[in-house]
Amino acid sequence: MSFAPLTTVTSKTLVLSDTNIDTDQIMPAKFLSMTTKAGLGEHVFSNLRYDAEGNPTDHVLNSEAGKACEILVAGDNFGCGSSREHAPWGLTDYGIRVVISSEIADIFRNNSLKNGLLPIIIEKRAHDWLLENPGAEVSVDLDACEVHLPRNGGTYSFEIDAFSRHCLMEGVDEMGYLQNQSDAIAKFESQRVASR
Repeated sequence: MSFAPLTTVTSKTLVLSDTNIDTDQIMPAKFLSMTTKAGLGEHVFSNLRYDAEGNPTDHVLNSEAGKACEILVAGDNFGCGSSREHAPWGLTDYGIRVVISSEIADIFRNNSLKNGLLPIIIEKRAHDWLLENPGAEVSVDLDACEVHLPRNGGTYSFEIDAFSRHCLMEGVDEMGYLQNQSDAIAKFESQRVASR
């Protein structure tokens, strides 16, 4: 599977400050029967975005400003709950490329990295600033592993393993990475056979 390579993202932030936003809130269970990623963005945070009759609410996710954001700033413990891959699928289909929080659930984080979504755990001071300044234009540099806040807000580093970083920057998941190595694998196999 491939997705758009992620090197730098500069965007205004969409802020959802609630703590313990779980994967069922991100992608409600009634949409888990969908087997394709296309269209899942319409259903991300569905219970916040639509009323009981299916009419759009005035939630920021329905606004033109919200739809233009590629960086989501979330409250503590984002992505907790079940392991559904539909949660990062929905976020990326909505247009989110980066999620920043002070704490991100491990399973959600791993699923995100495999699906073109960069989850960033940032220190509390920077996280608090981001929560207090929704719509701030933030720049994320994956090559340098840095988040740049505006108005002299500072630069903050984040951690990501080298393999996930490489895959995000190349726009491939693990299978895509292996497929890109097919020539090297074929060469190795032919040398191994020849040496018998």
